[in-house]
Amino acid sequence: MVGVLVCVSVSHRTADFALLERLSAAAAADPTAGLSNVRGSVVVATCNRYESYLDVDDVPVTGGEPPALTALLAHLAERAGVSADRLHHAARTMTGSRVAAHLFAVASGLDSVVVGEDEIAGQVRRALTEARDAGTTTPSLERAFQMAATTSRDVKNVTRINAAGRSMVRLALDLAESRVPAWDRANVLLIGTGAYAGTTWAALRERGATEIGVASPSGREQVFAQRDGVHAVSASARGAALAQADLVITSTRVQTLDVADISRARAHTDSPLLVIDLGLPSNVDKAVADLPGVELLDLETISLHAPVQELDASARAMDMVRDAAASFEVRSAEQSAGPAIAAYRGHVDQVLAAELNRLAGRGKLTEETERALRHFAGVLVHEPTTRARRLAAEGRLTEVKSALGTLYGLDPVREPEEPQRSTTDRGTGSG
Repeated sequence: MVGVLVCVSVSHRTADFALLERLSAAAAADPTAGLSNVRGSVVVATCNRYESYLDVDDVPVTGGEPPALTALLAHLAERAGVSADRLHHAARTMTGSRVAAHLFAVASGLDSVVVGEDEIAGQVRRALTEARDAGTTTPSLERAFQMAATTSRDVKNVTRINAAGRSMVRLALDLAESRVPAWDRANVLLIGTGAYAGTTWAALRERGATEIGVASPSGREQVFAQRDGVHAVSASARGAALAQADLVITSTRVQTLDVADISRARAHTDSPLLVIDLGLPSNVDKAVADLPGVELLDLETISLHAPVQELDASARAMDMVRDAAASFEVRSAEQSAGPAIAAYRGHVDQVLAAELNRLAGRGKLTEETERALRHFAGVLVHEPTTRARRLAAEGRLTEVKSALGTLYGLDPVREPEEPQRSTTDRGTGSG
């Protein structure tokens, strides 16, 4: 049975941040566990999207979406604690060629709140790495995600759409510019040591910030503090750091600040405090914004200030994405002919082996004869296999299989493949 790629996408374009938070909180476990017809999955969960990419059996349907998508939506809704109708209205579902085009656009930053953002390519790469570690990826998903990484690099190199270093982090710091003292005098506390923390530290240093403390709910602040200009803030010292801070930036997967934390820490100071919450789910209780002298910028607020995309660069980038998606579809179609080609080659090999054994039994098999027969078999196989790939790319694989069945009685079946992992696409990125 042929496999097909499908995608469920819930993003800032289709859902509110409350729903994205719920989905993000439920993203740790395999969303396809227990679902039938699903060969593998890769989950991309970021600050403004939740997407499941699936490799499923191509079950014929007379209308609507494949059964695997219907089951996944119901499963996700139950896990996130929302109604199936709510999730269904907020989700975009894609199948076939649309999946690759969407994934390539996402990896290139063209579907982000901040068009051309830097972090997303790294997040997409990490999603594939996590799927590998969990054993949920498949050869088809590997090929799609590896080509997404290649397309992202090409888009950025050719269009320079990310030339300004766009990202949610940098947009947040742009908004903070008028709310904090001069950067070289600002006291900054980072809470969280994940991918966003590294990007945030780099962006702060670019602006001239020198007083940067880092705290970690997981106790990793000592490792992160080895960076230039960063000092570790232990759990016991976090209250004092909050009291002295002009700017607090959070980027973890758990709620890390509530009203009591900040009220206690700021009890003896009336200086203003800006809190930037880059976490999803939210790291900061929204009621913090009601405290005197405290301003809160969360992802929902930040996204409202996203700049208008540069139309020329985006148009060129989308053209490149469409070309890459078309190329991927052709390659995938060609590769779908693999079982048919293997069946035909196997048939020819059996005929060749029988003839070699017959000649050997009659004492007439020589090295020259065997070499000539093997060469003839190779020539015999070459043209049909080349045509099979070409016909598959044209959507005529069914004709190829029918011809093999009619002429040779062969019934090609899908054979298991080993993922072809690229050593160049396993970096963690900056996102």
